[in-house]
Amino acid sequence: MQNIMILTGLALILVSLCFIGAFLYGINSRVKMLGKTLTHQYNLIVKIQTLLKNKSATNAVAESAEMIYQDLLQNLIPIMAATDIMPRNTPEHPLWRALGGILDEYAKNPFALEKLRRAIKLDNDVARSVDNYTNRATNFLEHLRNTEPNGILSATFTDGLLGQSLTFFAQAKQLATQSDE
Repeated sequence: MQNIMILTGLALILVSLCFIGAFLYGINSRVKMLGKTLTHQYNLIVKIQTLLKNKSATNAVAESAEMIYQDLLQNLIPIMAATDIMPRNTPEHPLWRALGGILDEYAKNPFALEKLRRAIKLDNDVARSVDNYTNRATNFLEHLRNTEPNGILSATFTDGLLGQSLTFFAQAKQLATQSDE
């Protein structure tokens, strides 16, 4: 009888150990799953943080670009007024409308270069505006070349209206200074 009680006690202990082992195995599985979930959540938080930093940087660049565009536009207004050139009638940014209007006028009428040359020669405000515009636009393009590793954006600006306008204004300025001699 004692043997039966000892065997029954050992059996109960063995069954209890099996239940405890199964219970610990379940808890271990849940802890591992919790670890995987926390790792996944951490990775998502890092991705969200990176995305927010990139959006913040993009917003800062957009705000800086808008300030640069407005500065360039402020220098174009006296030039356009002196040469009687109207901006394009398009929904694009006012800077691009103004530059487009100037270059469209030159494409239609090469005399626009002569009008600008005269304005530079006769009006100090126009000459100062041309100098300010060319300096700021050149600095902007140089900044783009230095900060952009692959050069696609700077090439787009250089080959686009900004670069074409710099060439146009440089020609007019050169003609104005040559006629002084």
